Amino acid sequence: MKQLQIFEQVIDRPSEYCWLLKTQTHRKIIGYLCSYTPEEIIHASGALPFRIFGHADSTIRADAHLQAYCCSLARMALEQVLSRGLDFLDGTVFSHTCDTMQRLSDIWRLNSGLALHFDVVLPSKLNSESAFRYLVDVCYQFKKDLEAAFRLKITDEQLSESIHLYNLIRQGLQELYHVRSQHPGAISGKEMDLIMRAAMRMDREEFYQRIMDVMDHLKREASMKCAQNFKRLILVGGVCDQPNLYGAVEQAGAAVVWDDLCVGSRYFQGLIDENADPIEAIAKRYFERVICPAKYRDPNFRGEYLARIAREKNIHGAIFVMLKFCDPHAFDYPFLKDHLDQVGIPSLRLEIEDPQLAIGQLQTRIEAFVEML
Repeated sequence: MKQLQIFEQVIDRPSEYCWLLKTQTHRKIIGYLCSYTPEEIIHASGALPFRIFGHADSTIRADAHLQAYCCSLARMALEQVLSRGLDFLDGTVFSHTCDTMQRLSDIWRLNSGLALHFDVVLPSKLNSESAFRYLVDVCYQFKKDLEAAFRLKITDEQLSESIHLYNLIRQGLQELYHVRSQHPGAISGKEMDLIMRAAMRMDREEFYQRIMDVMDHLKREASMKCAQNFKRLILVGGVCDQPNLYGAVEQAGAAVVWDDLCVGSRYFQGLIDENADPIEAIAKRYFERVICPAKYRDPNFRGEYLARIAREKNIHGAIFVMLKFCDPHAFDYPFLKDHLDQVGIPSLRLEIEDPQLAIGQLQTRIEAFVEML
């Protein structure tokens, strides 16, 4: 699909894209690693939020700072900044998620060489009024920290404009996922993954225009490309830095029609109230959106949500994509599997360790799983 070429450039050559953007616009670029980072506040400051993924050929430099049992996402992100691959960043935001990321924040602050560093310590429990008030205070503090760092004032008007843009983007991504669910084959899993990653890196105004072009194309072509005789799958996990995984699924005669990933549907779920106080409205979306296992709302919340989505999307099977040494998702897995078992949906657990992914072995396991469905 030619409409995706710009997304490929952003993802395949992020340094080239970001340096060109900085040269042309003089914008700051702020890196982040978690979908709980309040991007809207960064965008309202005039900076570009840039999601850091786990891409590195080796982790030689990072291994000098992190234990071998840290996840590959943390090690490869650190490797990128230590090898000067993220020199276009002006700073980085670390949100409160898992223990590894909290410790990585300290190591990053001391060794990255970047001028700015922010810790956004969101509450882990998102089920009380006091937790919400705390989350609001954290967002206000983050706004003040950005204002001090950039020596500017972030106005309510700027926040409202950013909120409106992000709502448009999230609505566009929701619609795209809906088309994907209704017409599997209209857009491949690898293409969808490319779009989602670009959404977290690209200039957001440009991304919104590009995603509308993609939607126009899909609305014309979707019904003609609808795949037949396939099994409908959902991917579950945190990050999935393996676009080849989608190809393996499709070669096995299945299609990923939905996901519960922080680089997937959790990124766009929930819109922000454009008529409320901007900071409180931003905090409310992060308070109410579907949680990841690093947050807590109710012991059955994630399991019940996953079972409900699986039924709504007519899912035949679920694939858990687990990063090796990711404790939050590992602890979550048995409960989620039990909820899927209760509604009769089989699941497959894949443990992946980037960058040494043996796609051939995964292909065999996926084929066997799809044949069983």
